[in-house]
Amino acid sequence: MARYSRRRLLGSLGLVTVGTLAGCSGTAADESADGSSTTSTDGSGTGLNLQEANVVGVELTQQETAVEFAVTLHHDDEGEDGYANWWQVETLDGSELGRRELTHAHSSEPFTRSEPIEVPDDVDCVIVRGHDQTHGYGGQAMLVSLGSGTTEGVDQGPEPDSFEGVDCP
Repeated sequence: MARYSRRRLLGSLGLVTVGTLAGCSGTAADESADGSSTTSTDGSGTGLNLQEANVVGVELTQQETAVEFAVTLHHDDEGEDGYANWWQVETLDGSELGRRELTHAHSSEPFTRSEPIEVPDDVDCVIVRGHDQTHGYGGQAMLVSLGSGTTEGVDQGPEPDSFEGVDCP
C-alpha cells in the first residue's frame, strides 16, 4: 500500500474542514458591571470570555507550498478599547509558523480571516492561538490535527505556554 505525505493527502482532498463555528442558536450573554457583554455560550455549552480572542473554528485548504488557515475568532471588539489584533499558528512546542495580523475591530460577532502558512512536512498537529490588544493571550485556542482533520478547543491561558506532550485530537 502506498504511503502518502500529509501534504499530498490534503492536496488530493482539496479542502479539509477541521472545525466550524456553531450556529447562532443557544447564544446567551452575561453583562459585566459596566454593562458590556463578557461571556457567551458558543452553542456547545462551553462559556467563552468574549474579552479574550477565542478561536472557535479552523478550516484548512492545501495550497501548492503552504496550508491556508481560515480562522474564526470570537471577541467583543465593541465592548472595550482593544480588539483582537492577531492569530497565529504554532507547533506544539510553541514555535511560531505564521501569523495573521488584524488591523481593526470586527464588532462582537464571530469573524473569519485567512492566511497561507508554510507547515513543515513532519508537523502533524498545530495550535492556533488568538490575541487581543488589551489582554494579550487568553480564551480558547484550537488544537488542530493536520492528518485526521479534527480539532479540540483548549484554554490557552494568559501566557503562551507550550502544548508539547498534549495529545492531538
